[in-house]
Amino acid sequence: MCGLRYALSALLVCLTCLGPTSALAADPYPAKPIRLLVGFPPGTATDTVARLVAEQLKNKNGWTIIVENKVGQAGSIAATDVARAAPDGYTLLLSANGPLSTNPNLYSTIRYDAAKDFTAISRVAVLPYVMVVRTESPYRSVQDVVQAAKAEPEKLDYASLGYGTTSHLIAASFAKETDTRYLHIPYKGSAETVVALLSGAVDFMFDTTLATEPQIKAGKMRALAVSTNARVPVLANAPTLNEAGASGFDMAAWLGVVGPAGMPADVVKTLNAAVHDAVNSKALTERLGNLGAIVSLSTPDEFQGFLVSELGKWGDAIKQAGVPKQ
Repeated sequence: MCGLRYALSALLVCLTCLGPTSALAADPYPAKPIRLLVGFPPGTATDTVARLVAEQLKNKNGWTIIVENKVGQAGSIAATDVARAAPDGYTLLLSANGPLSTNPNLYSTIRYDAAKDFTAISRVAVLPYVMVVRTESPYRSVQDVVQAAKAEPEKLDYASLGYGTTSHLIAASFAKETDTRYLHIPYKGSAETVVALLSGAVDFMFDTTLATEPQIKAGKMRALAVSTNARVPVLANAPTLNEAGASGFDMAAWLGVVGPAGMPADVVKTLNAAVHDAVNSKALTERLGNLGAIVSLSTPDEFQGFLVSELGKWGDAIKQAGVPKQ
C-alpha cells in the first residue's frame, strides 16, 4: 500500500513538473512565417497594399510575412487555396472585393462559399477607381467619350483587369448608365492595362488610383472622372462620374484580410490588432493617402457583416450591368 502511495505521489510530482513545460512548448503566435496570398499580379493595387502591410508588420512586430501572388480566375485561385488551408493563422488572403463578393456571383465554377469558408480579420482600405485616357487622346471629358460612342457604337474600346473584375463591372455599368456600347478587352492586371492604354491599344479604362495616379502625375494619363460619389483628394480636379453626367454612381473596390474558416479567436484578435497597428502607422497612412486609397479598418465582426452585404451589392451590380454568369 505504501508502495502504491509512493508511486502515485511520484506521478503527481512528474505531472506537476510537466505542466509548465507543456505550456511553454506552445510558442505564442506567430511562431513561424505567415503566407499572405494575393490573387493578382505584382503591380496591381491589391499586391501593392499587401506588400506595404507586410513591410509594416515586419517593422513594427518583427513578423515574417511572405507575399505570394497566385493569379487566376480574377483572384479566386488564391481565395480557394486559403479556404482549403489549415485554420492556424499561417495562411491568409489580402483580397479585393472581387474574389469575396463579385466572383461568387459571376462564376459557376467557384470552389468555395464566400459567406462560410473564411474568417474575417479586418477591412483595410477603400480604393476609388478613375476613368483615364492617355494624354494625347482626343477625349477630354466623359461626355466626349459618350458622344463618340453614340456616334459609332463599339468603335471605342476599354481595358479591364479581367472579365468580372471591378474595373470591368464599373465600365459595364457606365456603358449601361450612358446607353453606350464599347469593346471590352480584358488583361491580366494593371501593369498590362497601363501599357495598353499608353501605347494606344485601347481608348480608355477604369483602374484604381494606386495604378493611375502616378501616371497622371507624370503627365502620361488624363483623369476624366472618379467612380465614387465624392472627389478624391489626390485628384481634386477630376469630377465624379455623377458630376460628369453619369448619375447614380458610387462604386469602389475595397481590400481586407481573411483566413480560413475556423481560426482560433485569440489568433484572429492578434491579427486584427497587428493589422490595425500597421495600417495606422504614419508611414503607411501617408503612403496610402498619396496613392488615393482611403484607410477603412474594422473589427472582425464588422468585416464579416460587411462581406455578407457586399455579396448582395455586387450581385445586383452584375445583373444591372447585364454581365452574364460564366
